Amino acid sequence: MRKLAYLIIVPFLLFIACEDDEPSTSDNGIPVVKADSTYPVLMQEDISYAEGLKREAMSPGTEAVPLLLDVYYPDNTSLNRPLCMFIHGGGFQGGTKAKPEIVEMANYYTSRGFVFASIDYRTTEELGVIQGMTPEAVVNLYKGIAPQEWIDFSIQNAEAPDEVLTSMAMYAAQRDAKAALRWIVANAEDYKINTDYITVGGASAGSISAITLGISDQEDFRDEVLTSDDPTLSTTNLEQTYEVKSMIYFWGSKVKLELHEAIYGVDKFDSNDPELFMAHGTEDSTTLYSEATELVSIYDSIGVYQQLFPLEGAGHGAWNATVEGKSLFDLSFDFLVERQNLNIE
Repeated sequence: MRKLAYLIIVPFLLFIACEDDEPSTSDNGIPVVKADSTYPVLMQEDISYAEGLKREAMSPGTEAVPLLLDVYYPDNTSLNRPLCMFIHGGGFQGGTKAKPEIVEMANYYTSRGFVFASIDYRTTEELGVIQGMTPEAVVNLYKGIAPQEWIDFSIQNAEAPDEVLTSMAMYAAQRDAKAALRWIVANAEDYKINTDYITVGGASAGSISAITLGISDQEDFRDEVLTSDDPTLSTTNLEQTYEVKSMIYFWGSKVKLELHEAIYGVDKFDSNDPELFMAHGTEDSTTLYSEATELVSIYDSIGVYQQLFPLEGAGHGAWNATVEGKSLFDLSFDFLVERQNLNIE
């Protein structure tokens, strides 16, 4: 169900001030954003961006379930807005697009002129259970949800059934994240999004999916499964394409890209990859800080700009961390303004 709501994040006087808005575009066609919280934020909740296959715990069949996102957009007259699409964490076991920190980030960005989309996606909660199943039964169970080669590799290399289930969820989550971005591109005009200024970001598992989205090719996690095996693929705007300009990484890893490379034998990092902002706790025991430093080395080797902010002494999920008095929202916003050459007022 779609629901329109005002999120009260700025004083009442700003509602009056928005009548004297900036021109709809800048002189050079580059989006204009504000240095401070300026605009009231509008939000559309629980928009269905596609469908995906779901398996009940003990059921042999699948069902199609809606995949949902929330869109936050500024109450202004701009026809030229940058986009940030964000993917929540949860270890591919769960999580929500309405996590309070993500809602706070959405308000931060949108009040400054961005369109911000927060997405849900399938996790292990939608993929049933496989305890006690034979490998053949697992292959049959996940036909249509993941490609044969992904399922086979996961079964052969997993040490426990839960690892196979997580691997299936990783594939489904990536398929869904790409579908969400294609939906946004297909509906960009409705939100006055300039699709030359697309940022994808995430935290933890969401960060894993975000960098995989930006670095993998368009056809990856899209074409390995046929619509005859997964009819819901026809709901995912398959004809749309996108170009990611920047990525925001909060305490993630490149594990999904490594898994994809192990299965398909192709290193996806190259000089055309999006620029990368990273923030990672130096004492993170869930996704190790070394994951971030390895990405620094890879990015340096391919000649693409990256910026890593070590969160000294912080563990996993350090949303409240600061660096020289700046929050993660401040740091990532400044990165996008500078690296995308956005006009700022």
